[in-house]
Amino acid sequence: MVLEKLGESLKGTLAKIARSLTVDEKLIDELVRDIQRALLQADVNVQLVFNLTKEIKRRTLEDKPPAGVSQREYIVKVVYDELVKFLGGEKTGIEVDKSKKPFKIMMVGLFGSGKSTSLSKIAKFYQKRGYKVAALGLDVHRPAAQEQVEQLCKRIELKCFIDKKEKDPLKIYKSFEKELSKYDLVIIDTAGRDALSADLIKEIEDLNSYIKPNENLLVISADIGQSAQKQAQQFHDSCHITGVVITKMDGTAKGGGALTACAVTGAPVKFIGVGEKVDDLEQFNPPGFVGRLLGMGDIEALLEKASEAMSAEEAEDMGRKLLKGEFNFLDLYEQMSALKKMGSLSKLVDMIPGFGNLKIPKEMLEGQEGKLEIWKNIMKSMTKEELEEPEIIDGARVERIAKGAGVSTGAVRELLKQYKMSRKMIKGMKGMESEQDIGKMMKKMKGKMPKGFGM
Repeated sequence: MVLEKLGESLKGTLAKIARSLTVDEKLIDELVRDIQRALLQADVNVQLVFNLTKEIKRRTLEDKPPAGVSQREYIVKVVYDELVKFLGGEKTGIEVDKSKKPFKIMMVGLFGSGKSTSLSKIAKFYQKRGYKVAALGLDVHRPAAQEQVEQLCKRIELKCFIDKKEKDPLKIYKSFEKELSKYDLVIIDTAGRDALSADLIKEIEDLNSYIKPNENLLVISADIGQSAQKQAQQFHDSCHITGVVITKMDGTAKGGGALTACAVTGAPVKFIGVGEKVDDLEQFNPPGFVGRLLGMGDIEALLEKASEAMSAEEAEDMGRKLLKGEFNFLDLYEQMSALKKMGSLSKLVDMIPGFGNLKIPKEMLEGQEGKLEIWKNIMKSMTKEELEEPEIIDGARVERIAKGAGVSTGAVRELLKQYKMSRKMIKGMKGMESEQDIGKMMKKMKGKMPKGFGM
């Protein structure tokens, strides 16, 4: 998970609240210290942390919970609300307006920030949503920059406009202007520098003045931490950026610093890169992001990924079986196949309410991802009865199945073991207190509690 250590620390802090018999100022002080420690370890600015926890303490001590809501429940809601506000409030994504054909997104940033890679990820994001997308390479300074954009575009079958001979980016844009008008969305790559220089700003301002992009996105690498604030502010003041894309969020503890630094500049974070694959991009949604950090899940993001991987009927069927806690080998394989299309299982479990707190070993999830093809072969050797009722499989059946699949009996037994573990976990979810608490708490708060809340 992105900012995994921060999430673990915050979930541990809230668990203390859930276990406590009484809620007093001493407990609140302990809660505040734990939150401060967790955020500082995630490289969040000291003053910002102090301001946040001061407000959390004030609200938890001075405000009265709504009728029917316990003090413990209210404390969790306050922490959730303040963290969401801390990270910029509500989601501020980019709605592509087809009436402004072409809708133009210009990418800006320093050298090495990941502009070209982010361009291909954003292009793929909108391709999957049915938009006709093209890319334009205007980085005429960095060697092979246009070739890189071209290669990235080829991987996702995206039309890319470049001119390797011309050294004036504005002339390149003008030469393709008529062709670009045929697309719903055009994403424009611009030159970066090793530092925020006057030349860089001047070139971007000239392009901005003529092109008049609908969105100017600043690409920042998460590993720069708190210094993201200075970059975001300078670009915001000079180039009128409308949003930020933070890359490498999955690989650094400094991601908390980059996220919060951008939030205070007034330039909202619109996308975050959560991996190296072209699909590893998410619209930044503070409520959902905080929900994952606190173990409450992110239903909106989960449903969005599900809609890309399966039909509405398949998704409904999967959800029904998960809630029932009942499934066989065929159901297990179908579910795992669908989840694989949606991305890394270790990332997906954090989106499911309650699963984030189950502490499922990553090794188990990764092992399941890598064994789908082996499972498929083993299942082909099973009878219809065995697929529908795995419990009847005994030693003799294991040997027959292994021989038919061309695998060892150990591989078949491993599949049976994984099936039983998964079935037990899903059955546990069926009666989880958190599932009952969600309905009760949402009713108490009249819809004001975060979606997927559970302790």
